[in-house]
Amino acid sequence: MRKTILSSILILLTFTILHAQKPTTPSSSEIFESIQKLNFLGSVLYVAAHPDDENTSLISYMSNHVKARTGYLAITRGDGGQNLIGPEISHLLGVIRTQELLAARRIDGGEQFFTRATDFGFSKDPEETLSIWNKEDLLSDVVLAIRKFKPDVIINRFDHRTPGTTHGHHTSSAMLSFEAFDLANDQSAFPDLLKIADVWQPKRIFYNTSPWAFGSPEEFEKADKTNLITFDTGIYYPLKGLSNNEVSSLASSQHLSQGFGRLTNRGSQNEYIEFLKGDALVNNETVFSGIDTSWNRVKGGKAIGDILYKVEHEFNFKDPSVHLADLMKAYQLLQTIEDDHWKTIKIKELKSIIEACAGLYLEASAETSSSTPNSKINVNIEALNRSNSPIELVSFSKTDGTTSLQNTLLKPNIKQNIKTDYTITDNEIYTTPYWLAEKGTLGMYKVDDKNLIGLPETPRQVSVDINLKINNSPITITKDVIYRFGKPDKGELYRPFEIIPEAAAKIPEKVIIFENDKQKNVEIIVKAGRDNLEGFVEINHPKDWSVSPEKQTVSIAFKDQEQRFIFTIIPPKNQSEGYINPIIHINDKIYTKERIEIDYDHIPYQTILEPSESKIVRLDIKKKGNNIAYIAGAGDVVPESLEHIGYHVQTINPENISADMLNTFDAVVIGIRAYNTIDELKFKQQLLFDFVEKGGNMIVQYNTNSRLKVDKLAPYDLKLSRDRVTDENAEVRFLEPNHPLLNYPNKITQEDFEGWTQERGLYYPGEWASEFTPILSMNDKGETPKDGSLLVAKYGKGYYIYTGLSFFREFPEGVSGAYRLFANMLSIGKEDIKQAENLKQ
Repeated sequence: MRKTILSSILILLTFTILHAQKPTTPSSSEIFESIQKLNFLGSVLYVAAHPDDENTSLISYMSNHVKARTGYLAITRGDGGQNLIGPEISHLLGVIRTQELLAARRIDGGEQFFTRATDFGFSKDPEETLSIWNKEDLLSDVVLAIRKFKPDVIINRFDHRTPGTTHGHHTSSAMLSFEAFDLANDQSAFPDLLKIADVWQPKRIFYNTSPWAFGSPEEFEKADKTNLITFDTGIYYPLKGLSNNEVSSLASSQHLSQGFGRLTNRGSQNEYIEFLKGDALVNNETVFSGIDTSWNRVKGGKAIGDILYKVEHEFNFKDPSVHLADLMKAYQLLQTIEDDHWKTIKIKELKSIIEACAGLYLEASAETSSSTPNSKINVNIEALNRSNSPIELVSFSKTDGTTSLQNTLLKPNIKQNIKTDYTITDNEIYTTPYWLAEKGTLGMYKVDDKNLIGLPETPRQVSVDINLKINNSPITITKDVIYRFGKPDKGELYRPFEIIPEAAAKIPEKVIIFENDKQKNVEIIVKAGRDNLEGFVEINHPKDWSVSPEKQTVSIAFKDQEQRFIFTIIPPKNQSEGYINPIIHINDKIYTKERIEIDYDHIPYQTILEPSESKIVRLDIKKKGNNIAYIAGAGDVVPESLEHIGYHVQTINPENISADMLNTFDAVVIGIRAYNTIDELKFKQQLLFDFVEKGGNMIVQYNTNSRLKVDKLAPYDLKLSRDRVTDENAEVRFLEPNHPLLNYPNKITQEDFEGWTQERGLYYPGEWASEFTPILSMNDKGETPKDGSLLVAKYGKGYYIYTGLSFFREFPEGVSGAYRLFANMLSIGKEDIKQAENLKQ
């Protein structure tokens, strides 16, 4: 029985992922739950720092059990983490994690919001965090979120009173929320925001604590619980056939880029929130104690409530359409209430319920997934009334300003397909995440339009208003234009319709390393956004570099086709670096952006436009050894980066590792977090150690100290810690200045540690055997020296190296010193005679 239930949950999760982009068609039970939520006028805002910080159990409980409007304000989009499902990092990873949060909210019933803060990497204290984020701007964003959402209750994921005990982003999120609690109702605080939303005072603010916050469950039992509210979030929802913690697990499993796919939980599970300030609690029973959450809350709401409570009490699961007359009466009354906040929210909810009760299927689908400004597209409007209620299609209006009268009765279950043209005007804005439209700072995205701040994604511009009469009462339902298509192996699929430039160019290699002054050919790919694209492309480059030819002709017959060009890049004689970017000339317009497409099954298709450029680096670099085996971990571009400097790199499957295979390589490099993610390595570790003993080099990049898949990381004792150096400019001290790693074949100096990004490194070993030699020492401000960032040990004839230095971040940024140091790590112990012998094998 247990296996059957588990299989059902996994099937549901798979279905949710495969149909992440498909329009919803609610069942009767889902409609009933929506009506219950419609009749609850109360709201909760949960606040934390990153994607995956949110407590999906608590969000689901508030949304699905309490029926409150529940939002999650994530301070960042998670741009600074690792990606376990693909190559995207930094701001592109932030796009993925944004959509994963939205996917989670679709499951747990919450809404999603953000600030302009970037996840710039791990921070040890809020002082550092808020200096990089720009506290004043960020506080403004949090105040704006509160004024727009107007929560009765705020719940912080982290404790604002404990700086230095957790990630600085975590504590900062709580500090900002706690301060904004009062500022949101202060007219003198951020008065420019009053044009967008009026002041608002939440009733209470809480901290989502746990027994471990008190030291241990035993200490928690003895603690004063006067200010605690406890509730069981493991309750069962018969209408869903799922418990709250099962819903929570499905929601958190959407964070696939962080490896959060997991089995579901069931059974009783207590959550605790601590009252911080606001209106005093009444018997610690509920967060909404003393707050009217009925329709009586708004002036004129009683008449609406009388209708809607009756619908809820008498709901007909077999035929929800019998309630349409009452729902339309409530809809008409709702237009007249004075409270614009609740009117806007409840009109949106009620429209969805009316649409669902009528069995209406309304869709506006384009014949193509994208188009360019100053173009026309064909759109099919599908209208289907699957009830016996009288529904008239009066007209439809498009955001291009045109209206088409229909005055057609939608007969029961008779589909209407209406073809229409849609004009994309010349001034339409391209589809791309709004927070990436302009270059920001290390800590903050640049968003000039304050109306966009906080939104999870860019509002869609191409939509159709479908104007109906239901029971002779007018109602308008808006549908974004989408693209619907099918694939034999996946069935019916949906994509958002997007506006793209008529031309885009990219350079596949984002960093191009020149290990000497020899020229290299670089590929430029131009992609057409429309048919019959004609023009030319050239490359902008630094003055001390040369490019040949100067320009090449672009001629592409069909949209989405690509044309590839080869340009020769000639570096200067001496070390130098800069950027190249393609410039496309089409008629009198210039295009300089790359079109990036992100396509995963569990999130909607995403298009990002960003400046197309690549860093070019002329290095003075020497290396020994040639053939490198790479075992991929959580995802990085280290293999490609090593190939840029002349190594032959082969990514190998851990299952295929054998002694004979390893003998063909000079070194084996283990990808980041491989020992956290690859079970097979526990069976291959001894083979890798034997390879080192016979004369090979083994370089292991960082792993976390929890959930390791191997019993031994190294041939000698080695224990990981949580030590890290987050200041990318932290002083680097040479503990062994004469060691080969710092001298052969490249002389490493302090200059090689300039220009590092995001951090020095993470999860350094804290303890190691005497056979290891620590090479570097570094630390963040106010901390003791950390000597475990780079450890090397001779083992037999070869060398084992463990490093927590963040090469996986430095290589994509073209940090020359990182390349030079890694070349030394690969070259250690390699002599010319030995190298010649290896090349003969």
